[in-house]
Amino acid sequence: MTDILTQLLGGFATAATPINLLWALAGCALGTAIGVLPGLGPAVTVAMLLPITGQVEPTASMIFFAGIYYGAMYGGSTTSILLNTPGETGTMVTALEGFKMAKHGRAGAALATSAIGSFVAGTIATVLVTLFAPILAKFAVQLGPPEYFCLMLLAFTTVSAVLGKSTLRGLTALFFGLALGLVGIDQITAQVRYTGGVMEFMDGVEVVLVAVGLFAVAEGLYNALYEGRSANDMNKLNKVHMTRTEWRRSWPAWLRGTAIGFPFGTIPAGGSEIPTFLSYAAERKLAKPEHEKEFGTVGAIEGVAGPEAANNAAVTATLVPLLTLGIPTSVTAAILLSALQNYGINAGPQLFQTSSDLVWALIASLYIGNVMLLVLNLPLVGLWVKLLKIPKPQLYAGILIFATVGVYGMRQSAFDLYLMYGLGLLGVLMRRYDFPTAPVIVGLILGPLAEAQMRNALSIGEGSWGVFVERPMSATLLAVVVLVLITPRLLAWHRRA
Repeated sequence: MTDILTQLLGGFATAATPINLLWALAGCALGTAIGVLPGLGPAVTVAMLLPITGQVEPTASMIFFAGIYYGAMYGGSTTSILLNTPGETGTMVTALEGFKMAKHGRAGAALATSAIGSFVAGTIATVLVTLFAPILAKFAVQLGPPEYFCLMLLAFTTVSAVLGKSTLRGLTALFFGLALGLVGIDQITAQVRYTGGVMEFMDGVEVVLVAVGLFAVAEGLYNALYEGRSANDMNKLNKVHMTRTEWRRSWPAWLRGTAIGFPFGTIPAGGSEIPTFLSYAAERKLAKPEHEKEFGTVGAIEGVAGPEAANNAAVTATLVPLLTLGIPTSVTAAILLSALQNYGINAGPQLFQTSSDLVWALIASLYIGNVMLLVLNLPLVGLWVKLLKIPKPQLYAGILIFATVGVYGMRQSAFDLYLMYGLGLLGVLMRRYDFPTAPVIVGLILGPLAEAQMRNALSIGEGSWGVFVERPMSATLLAVVVLVLITPRLLAWHRRA
């Protein structure tokens, strides 16, 4: 413990030099701006900036890239809350309750709980990275395909069960997402499937494109079709801070979100999306009766606080397997790994011995970056909320332009725009007939991963489905899935009896 503290203090001495502080500030500011823009995520940004690794000292560039990574998570929540336009896939869940809070004059509280929750989760996760990185990484290595598949099955069932008023509609939306996830080239056999002869589908359907189409475009079109003549209730704004009650409701959600998010960041099970959805599911299940009716109507603050904390804890935790095992658990982490390799540094068990100065400076920079992001974001809450003062026609026209530019910028493809607007119209229909949109995204993200893990697990079990119940961890997860499915029905039956 003393040794860890000594090394961390040495890391702070390196990270707190003026030039490294400047790089951290630049990364955090750029990351926040990138998070606001749909389509241009931290992975794309870090990839575009990789050439600077030839000119900049390794520690400085890694601090800069890490700042972009977790800064993007802060920024992504801003447009999710204010405009129902997730800048990042990890902030899609935030839009579910955050946007409803904004529509009912509580945008300031939603942005504040998001920023403070991100800070709390990021700081706790950084402490855990400091103390438990090698231990957690060893545990993560022991999980095999059967466990990963059961983990994803749990995500499917919890999300479909809690999103929307009808489980059947939630499952319908989930299966549509799973179908979209199958389009493209089969990961294992490399066979082209379900493309309908359309070349653009060869690479699969882009998650950000679907998220922007179903959330942002659908929101703009729905307002133009059904709410265009109504008064702009989003102009109402009561405050840009949290009340004592909101603080009391937020802090347990922050802690629960961190507890859910951190373990997921250490394992390759779908990035920050699963823990955010699971955190949202947990908050809905644990909500007090007087707060339960706020979910999906006026917006429950726990539905913003929990997922935001889970998101940032998961992002910070990706450094555990990246640094200790050399295993990237997200696209951005994979690009960070290539940045290290550009310097001739090999991530893995030996990294803490061979490049301990860089590792501890990077960990120390996470503490500094979290404070920087809080200082950058909290004063800007009032400024961001002024977006809601824009009249509805101009606001939604801007959102559609914003979405179009963001999605076109991903691949410079006109086909992507047609697909986005087609999905936008589908989103309008789903909203009109009360189908939840979030399970579509869950199915799209996790479907291909779950399929690959299931097939790998069956290969291990030589074609026997018994492999899922023979291993203790996967059997436990399956039992939890069954409980999630039958408990609500048993409770409902008990109430009627």
